[in-house]
Amino acid sequence: MNRREFSVDIEADKATIWKALWEENSYRDWTSVFFEGSHLVADSWEEGNHVHFLGPDGSGIYSRIDKHIPNQIIRFKHIGLVENGKELPLNDEVKKWSGATEIYRIVEGKKVNTLVVEIDIMDEHLESMTNAFSKALEKVKNNCG
Repeated sequence: MNRREFSVDIEADKATIWKALWEENSYRDWTSVFFEGSHLVADSWEEGNHVHFLGPDGSGIYSRIDKHIPNQIIRFKHIGLVENGKELPLNDEVKKWSGATEIYRIVEGKKVNTLVVEIDIMDEHLESMTNAFSKALEKVKNNCG
């Protein structure tokens, strides 16, 4: 597992950046860089609750919200797979990455705020994720304008 950090400076207030990250239409826009039709399902954004990060067919991964301070930070702990909207039991392949984290935080500056993403990435996805995150963060920035 590799921990990587990505960031982008954005001339927008923290609430605008947060909305560009997590509001449904802009989320679908910036995550399309990874997989067209990506979306998420969250009953609640409270700590301890699960979020499903899904592709257009309803499959993907589920994660627990470990920390959430709106407009500041959210930390997801990735747990397992989702198929047809259902969380699946962990298997040996999933156990290789279960527990990986993904953190989004906004660092406040004087003229710009910096969106920082820290993520654990498996070796086989390192190159593609690194390339995609740069493009995705530019889309978030553009959605703040």
